[in-house]
Amino acid sequence: MNTRHFTFALLAAGIATALAAVPALAQTSGTTTTSTTTVSTTATSHESTRLTTEFTPFAGSDANAQALVNGLRNGSAVTLTETVAGTNGGPSTTTTTTFTPDTGKMGYGNVKIALSLAEASLAKAGITDPTAAEVAAALNGGKLVMTDGSTVDLKGVLAARAAGEGWGQIAKDMGFKLGDVMHSPKHAGELAEHGHHDHDKVARVELAHGHGHDTDNRPARPEHLSKVDRPERPDRPEHPDHPDHPDHVGRPGG
Repeated sequence: MNTRHFTFALLAAGIATALAAVPALAQTSGTTTTSTTTVSTTATSHESTRLTTEFTPFAGSDANAQALVNGLRNGSAVTLTETVAGTNGGPSTTTTTTFTPDTGKMGYGNVKIALSLAEASLAKAGITDPTAAEVAAALNGGKLVMTDGSTVDLKGVLAARAAGEGWGQIAKDMGFKLGDVMHSPKHAGELAEHGHHDHDKVARVELAHGHGHDTDNRPARPEHLSKVDRPERPDRPEHPDHPDHPDHVGRPGG
């Protein structure tokens, strides 16, 4: 009898111990999940910050660089802003350029390659301090129209990537070695420069896909010409009166 009571006591103690351990395990599991999520978020934030800092000189400002990194990463619209000082003491002007990456979402490694190739392609054209519109053209494609009437066609790094080309092929088509570009985009572009274009001689930028830049400074569209009035139809001539039918001549008498 005493043995049976002792056995029941041991079973009860074991069950109580097991039940007490369940909350502790649940708490430990929850803590591990939270820790993993925090580490992932921190790594993402660190990578974004690093790329933003690296490409701030190319983008013209920290805000523009952050917009580029986030837009290429998420495949969302990118809005770049720049302020140009007025001449002869006049007021400064602010222009904006908005475009959507052709590639959709990309990893941070691909974002770095895309921005590096874009920077190199502009440096090759003699542009080392690009405007927002020039950055957009280097990424999505466009044309630089120079003041002397000549043009520089930019295939667009993202446009080529969206067409299925690999990064190495894109770099080769631009006249670069991808390794050189990743080491120093600006230096690689300057070494490959052959057009000898001066940044100050860029008259305007024509972006591909109809993406405009600086909508406020665009020339106004010509007014639609009114449709030419159709000439009035001439009046139909009146139908001449039908002549009276002659009376039937009677049959001659028999």
